[in-house]
Amino acid sequence: MCRGGAGARKDEVEVKTISILGSTGSIGTQTLEVVRANGDIQVAALAAGRNIRLLEQQIREFRPRIAAVWEETDAKALRVAVADLPVEVLCGMDGLKAVAVCEEAQMLVTAIVGMIGIVPTIEAIRAGKDIALANKETLVTAGHIIMPLAKEYGVRILPVDSEHSAIFQALNGENRGEIDRILLTASGGPFRGMTREQLAQVKLEDALKHPNWAMGQKITVDSASMVNKGLEVMEARWLFGTGLDQIQVVVQPQSIIHSMVQFVDGAVIAQLGTPDMKLPIQYALYYPERRHLAGERLDFAKIGSIAFEDPDPETFLGLKYAFEAARVGGSMPTVFNAANECAVAGFLKRKIGFTDIYGIIRYCMDRHCVIEAPDVEEILATERSVYEMIESRWNI
Repeated sequence: MCRGGAGARKDEVEVKTISILGSTGSIGTQTLEVVRANGDIQVAALAAGRNIRLLEQQIREFRPRIAAVWEETDAKALRVAVADLPVEVLCGMDGLKAVAVCEEAQMLVTAIVGMIGIVPTIEAIRAGKDIALANKETLVTAGHIIMPLAKEYGVRILPVDSEHSAIFQALNGENRGEIDRILLTASGGPFRGMTREQLAQVKLEDALKHPNWAMGQKITVDSASMVNKGLEVMEARWLFGTGLDQIQVVVQPQSIIHSMVQFVDGAVIAQLGTPDMKLPIQYALYYPERRHLAGERLDFAKIGSIAFEDPDPETFLGLKYAFEAARVGGSMPTVFNAANECAVAGFLKRKIGFTDIYGIIRYCMDRHCVIEAPDVEEILATERSVYEMIESRWNI
C-alpha cells in the first residue's frame, strides 16, 4: 500500500496528495515547484524516465513512498542511491501503474510524454483518481475511451496545457451547449511567417528557440512545426465535447491570450496571462480554488496592443495533417501522433531535416488502413506498426 510521504502537515490545512508521471520533465519539475511553493500538497509517488540523479533529489526532498522508472537497470541504480530512505522503487509498466493507482493520492498528474501514458491513466481513472492532464497522446489517440471512462467513474479530467486550461477557465460557470466556437491560440513558434523553402533550411538549434515559452525539446519542435497545435485541436474536441468545425486556430504571437471561447450570442471570453506554465498547473491542482502565484504580471500599458494572424496550414503542414487525421478519426490520430513522435526523434538526432517531419507523417497516413474504434491494444499496435514502417524506410 502506498502511504503519503513523511512530513505531512497535521494542522488545520487540508493536505492534498498527488502522484506524478514524468516528474523530471518540464511539466513534472514545474509541478513540484508549485508543490514546494504552497506547502499543502503531499507527493505520494513519482515516475520518471532516465534522469536518475534528478529523481533521487526529488525523492529526498518530497519523500514519496513509491518511485518508478522504465528500465530495470535504472531501478537497480536508484535503489542503491536511495537505500537509506523508505521508498519502494519499481520499474516498467507495472511501476507506472503502481504510481497511477497509489492509494493515498487523490490526483494523478500525467506529465509523461508519449502513448506510454495511456494505460496508467486508464488505471488511475478506474481507481477513482482525478487526472491533471498534460499528456497529449492520451486524448489524441484514446479520447473515445478516456472521456466516457472518466464519466463512468466520476473523475475529473483537468487540463494542464495552457491553451486547454484557458478554455476550461473561460467555460467556468458557462453552459457548454452554448459554445459557438473555440478559438485556440498559437504563438506561431520561431518560424512564423517563413515559406516552405525557408523551412527546408532551418536547423535544430533554430527550432529549439521558442520566442515565448520554455518547454522540453520535443514539444518545442512540435510548436515550431505547428504539430503541437494540431494535437491540441484533437484534445480540445474531446475535452470540451465540440465538433472540429467549432475549433478555430488563431495565431497570437505574443502568447498573452492563451485561448478564447465564443458563445452563441457572439460574446467572447478570453484568458490572458504571462507565458508561465505554473499557472495552469496550479489551477488544475487546486481547482476550483485560485491561489497566489508569484511571478510577472501583465502590464497592459506596456503591451500597448495584441496582434492576431491566421495560421498558414499550407506551409506548416502539421496543422493541416492534424485536422485531416481528426476528421478521419479511428486509429488515424494515432498514426499522425506516432509518425510525428518518431520523426521528431530523428530530427533531434540530426538524422533528418525539419520538413522531413511532414513528409514522414504524410507517408504513414497515406499507407494506414483505419480501425474505426480502436481499443487500447489496437492503439498500441498501430503505434508499433508506424515505428516499424519508419525504421525500415528512414532508419530512425
